[in-house]
Amino acid sequence: MSYCINDKLRKLTPYAPLTGEYPVRLDANESYFPMGERMSGKIAEAVKKVDFNRYPDPYAKETCALFAKYYGISPETVTAGNGSDELIGVFANAFLEKGDRLVVTEPDFSMYAFYAYLNEVECIAVPKDDGMRVDVAAVLEAVRQSGAKAVMLSNPCNPTSLGLCREEVRRLVEGTDALVILDEAYMDFWDQSFLAGAADYDNLVVLKTCSKAFGMAALRLGFAVAGERITTALRAAKSPYNVNAVTQAAAKAVLSDPAFLKSRAEKLVNARRFLEEELRELAKKTDQITRIYASCTNFVFFSSPKAEDIYTELLECGIAVRKMGGHIRVTAGGMDENRAFLSNLQHILTGEEPAR
Repeated sequence: MSYCINDKLRKLTPYAPLTGEYPVRLDANESYFPMGERMSGKIAEAVKKVDFNRYPDPYAKETCALFAKYYGISPETVTAGNGSDELIGVFANAFLEKGDRLVVTEPDFSMYAFYAYLNEVECIAVPKDDGMRVDVAAVLEAVRQSGAKAVMLSNPCNPTSLGLCREEVRRLVEGTDALVILDEAYMDFWDQSFLAGAADYDNLVVLKTCSKAFGMAALRLGFAVAGERITTALRAAKSPYNVNAVTQAAAKAVLSDPAFLKSRAEKLVNARRFLEEELRELAKKTDQITRIYASCTNFVFFSSPKAEDIYTELLECGIAVRKMGGHIRVTAGGMDENRAFLSNLQHILTGEEPAR
């Protein structure tokens, strides 16, 4: 008799990101900046000192301390993870139990519902309003009616690029006893972070990533910030050596240069503003861009009845973006990348020849 995979796993298919060679990659919300010669040298020197025959620091203390210093918070509130994805998974499989309910908003980051499904947690999706905004009252009502043990949402949101202001987040956290898992992956591009107050609540955890503004997507490093009770439980539930020594060494080299990080975040915001402004100008020339959402991230999200054509024809031009139903999500790239995207998009929508 052969082993039988359970129904839960049989229904899954492997995650399949876009593969292939595309000269312009604006599909993954990464930073378009390479590390540069100076920072790459610092990283190389740090990695040289790694004791490859030894396990890494299980709590990544020095890395967490530099992260905490950057944001002006206590290192005692910080837990490092193998990317935010690992931390999301830990909250789904350790802080929730089979049959518990998790409230999410829709649309939002797909991995929240994925980890809930994998851990046999019932996921209750609260639709956003017509403007793609989170209705805090509706979220709180869904928690109350369902008896959900937790709420998980991104702020600012991936994919919509929109955000909840700090007071709305406060209303959500203080309006429930459920655990609120607030994913601030894109908050380095906005000014409404709730990170400083995370440890003041016993039902809140704020997640951060190094993959976006910090430009360290290859390292797979994320952080959770919470009060003592949640932090203690999280450190007990995570894998003992979850962040490898190479990642810790490289991250320490980068996090020790806050001016480097801040300047890049500012440039990414400027690139997104340029992209957004040019898209609005293009929208005046065609009725095929029906809505551009006011972004507070490093990407732009817009609606189009030609979303499928836009996605396919851009790929043929060597330009990768993300299609989500009738919407296109495009990461702000370097100036040449943004201009290539805009020029080819204009050709697709208006027939005007793209600039060479």
